[in-house]
Amino acid sequence: MKLRMTGGQHSLLAAHLFPGDGKEAVAIALCGRRGTDALMLHEIEAVPYELCDRSSGYVTWPPTFLEPLLSRANDEGLALVKFHSHPCGYPHFSETDDQSDGQFFESVFGWVDGDRPHVSAILLPGGSVIARAVHPDGSFEAISKISVIGDDIRIWTEDSGGAVPEFAVRHAQLFGAGTTNLLCQLTVGVAGCSGTGSPLVEQLARLGVGELVLVDPDHVEEKNLNRIVGSTMEDAVQRRPKVQVLARSVEAMGLGTTVSTFHAPLQDDQARKALASCDVVFGCMDSLGGRSILNRLARYYTLAYIDLGVKLEGDGHGDVDQVAGAVHYLRPDGAGLVQRGVFTAKALEAESLRDTDPEGYVDRLKRGYIEGVQEDRPAVVSVNSYFASLAVIELLSRLHPFRSGENAAYAVQRVSLTNTLWVLEEDPGAGPHEERIVGRGDATPFLGMPGLGEGDET
Repeated sequence: MKLRMTGGQHSLLAAHLFPGDGKEAVAIALCGRRGTDALMLHEIEAVPYELCDRSSGYVTWPPTFLEPLLSRANDEGLALVKFHSHPCGYPHFSETDDQSDGQFFESVFGWVDGDRPHVSAILLPGGSVIARAVHPDGSFEAISKISVIGDDIRIWTEDSGGAVPEFAVRHAQLFGAGTTNLLCQLTVGVAGCSGTGSPLVEQLARLGVGELVLVDPDHVEEKNLNRIVGSTMEDAVQRRPKVQVLARSVEAMGLGTTVSTFHAPLQDDQARKALASCDVVFGCMDSLGGRSILNRLARYYTLAYIDLGVKLEGDGHGDVDQVAGAVHYLRPDGAGLVQRGVFTAKALEAESLRDTDPEGYVDRLKRGYIEGVQEDRPAVVSVNSYFASLAVIELLSRLHPFRSGENAAYAVQRVSLTNTLWVLEEDPGAGPHEERIVGRGDATPFLGMPGLGEGDET
């Protein structure tokens, strides 16, 4: 089971649980669920110090504080996570914790319907988190992966990793064995497996990422052969799915990366559930609708989302007007692609109209009511590979901060190869509406979008 939170939520917990007096403190989080295998912090209620009996070794508080939270959890299908601190730094659950959790969660299961687990967690002075699931029968199960997705990505796992494999030794020389072993335990989703997606997948596999989830509805065509790594003319003739061609290349490396493929659009039920289970998702799509879904998915399921865009403009006669691109790192609680000006709500509406009502789209386009959606774009493998590399480096810099400055300054990297410009932008922050859906998890309809069908309530 996994537990996820944003960097902002982690900071809020740290501020409350370590007020500086050396005494334990407690907070309760309402969490969204991803099926039965993940919880995402949705809202945090800090238990006021004045309501608690606190010491350096225990903390108690009145049960009446919980009643509104238990009622909401039951009505909205949410889980509860009890957080408390160990100011002494003891990195395990104590016997006192066992007794306290037994009593606390017996009350929780008596109030909240269902047999899915809730969680008890401890925040330690250095910021690390340990946690365990609590089942209806009172048994405990260690949480296998705990993630904090902020400007940096912090992940704690049960498996600290063994010896670094030979193929990754030189990676470890730069990033350390800890980061190299963490990559082996990551599940990374890639939506879009052609221009930028193909070289990106190649790099992720050779870095030793443990599992890749590939989503793309298209087949290989001859026009794709100039940019899909490992593709052949035979693939184009046989119209093989792009995801299968990339999976074949990754598996042929023999480096241990497992691949799950979904030859389907993002709207496909199984594809979207698979992406929601990832730790990090890359968006390598031209589709505005697809990028909007990924942005929303990252909010609901507390994922790190890295979006790639490449802009190539020529005059049709061999002269180049613009070669540019951008890499966006999107925190679940940060500004989205629309807020950052990547596309507008009107452009998103126009694309949706084109896909659902082609005749109406053409009519409105002719009458000037909407701006046209570009159908096909130039593609150059060297340019695509350049921006794919920037995106992979972005992931590495978040997992293992190595920049001289803070990662917060690198929310957006806009690069013009034509004008030799590199512009950095910070994240302006999410609006109130976006903040309300962070960590909401499974919902009906999925992502709160009626067009995507039912949510995953399994």
